[in-house]
Amino acid sequence: MNKLEHIGIAVSNLEAAEQLFAKLLGTASYKREEVASEGVITSFFQVGNVKIELLAATHADSPIAKFIEKRGEGIHHLAFDVDDADARMAELSAAGFQWIHTAPKDGADNKRIAFLHPKSTGGVLTEICEDKG
Repeated sequence: MNKLEHIGIAVSNLEAAEQLFAKLLGTASYKREEVASEGVITSFFQVGNVKIELLAATHADSPIAKFIEKRGEGIHHLAFDVDDADARMAELSAAGFQWIHTAPKDGADNKRIAFLHPKSTGGVLTEICEDKG
């Protein structure tokens, strides 16, 4: 893992959360993007070398909607930058980690992503992300 790439935060109301985090962080969101395959709209803030990704559900049965229903709003995942998502998945699989995804897929912010199952990471949903270039 190269670095912490972003922290994902589940929110119920994206507009209200953007206003809150803009005030808190002293900077505006630089990008909004929908990831239809995940049923989510994302909004990104840059804070130093780390991004904050706000995640709002686009439909009631999306993973983010289910997360908020069970746990409420808050930190959803930690994402780590990797050079090669396929190779890192193979390495972590060989080390005994379990994946939610079977292969990297397209995610927000021009990334290929895959999520480790929190059962194998001490309860922390963990994402690897590779820049598509």
